[in-house]
Amino acid sequence: MTKLSLLDLLHVTEGGDVRRSLANAVDMARHAEALGFERYWCAEHHGMEGIASAATSVVIGHVAAGTEKIRVGAGGIMLPNHSPLVIAEQFGTLDALYPGRIDLGLGRAPGSDQRVAAALRRNLDSNPDAFPRDVVELQSYFADDGRTGIRATPGAGADVQLYILGSSLFGAQVAAMLGLPYAFASHFAPQALDDALKIYRDRFEPSAVLSEPYAICGYNVFAADTEEEAQLLASSMQQSFVRLRTGQPGKLPPPVEGYRESLPPQLSNMLDGVLSAIAIGTRDQVREQMNAFVERTQADELIIAGSIYDHEARKRSLALAAEAFAGEPAAA
Repeated sequence: MTKLSLLDLLHVTEGGDVRRSLANAVDMARHAEALGFERYWCAEHHGMEGIASAATSVVIGHVAAGTEKIRVGAGGIMLPNHSPLVIAEQFGTLDALYPGRIDLGLGRAPGSDQRVAAALRRNLDSNPDAFPRDVVELQSYFADDGRTGIRATPGAGADVQLYILGSSLFGAQVAAMLGLPYAFASHFAPQALDDALKIYRDRFEPSAVLSEPYAICGYNVFAADTEEEAQLLASSMQQSFVRLRTGQPGKLPPPVEGYRESLPPQLSNMLDGVLSAIAIGTRDQVREQMNAFVERTQADELIIAGSIYDHEARKRSLALAAEAFAGEPAAA
């Protein structure tokens, strides 16, 4: 049975601030936990006024401290920004604090532009194409197998679950080669989804951690009591994408009635492309759309995203999504 999880981008809203976003993150994770979601992930982004999760491992610790049993992790850590040893130490520490609950999704994108990436790394000598080698090095620290000649403390022997992230075919090949679970960023880059899943499943090599492929797909959900309200909620994310793609990124804006209809054809077509993995509507409408996506992808897990301006409306949307997927009222 397909599982449900939550991807939280920790948006900073217009009129809001980072402190509020961090408080909302814990409240949202508790809500997802009460709804029976499998995991809560946040993601590494840098130099973005509207996202509060740059210090991703700190946010994970904050959320894990405020929850009890839901898995908490990164979706993901952009490994070229860091040495594998530093990540082993950070997530080894998290595992020591919250044993058996920590996930580590790994990606190779910078999570920023080249100028910010250079400030993070001090130079750009680190090679994103070395990503598979860096993942293997990180695995070695957690396994404490001595191959690096260095012992990560904390980190050695940590029970951290690794995932490979991707929005292209490269990550699918890495995940298949290493026998790791794979999460595709179809919530914002769905174009290569079907090809990536086929490559991952066709080329998968069983490993000590996974005997068969396990695929997670990002999926946006905007659910409300009426279709009109759901469409209105979705307009905040639509505005955010348009601003990002036209060089005007910022905080998450409030919803605007009729926003989609006001766009010129080229921007409307852009949204059709980047936001095609999406369900908008009432509980019954969302159920139909979610089921169709799972039937198409055969995903083992959907990780639900969806940038909604109002915190309570987002919680309601998540509850309706859980009800829709279960076919019955959710627990919270």
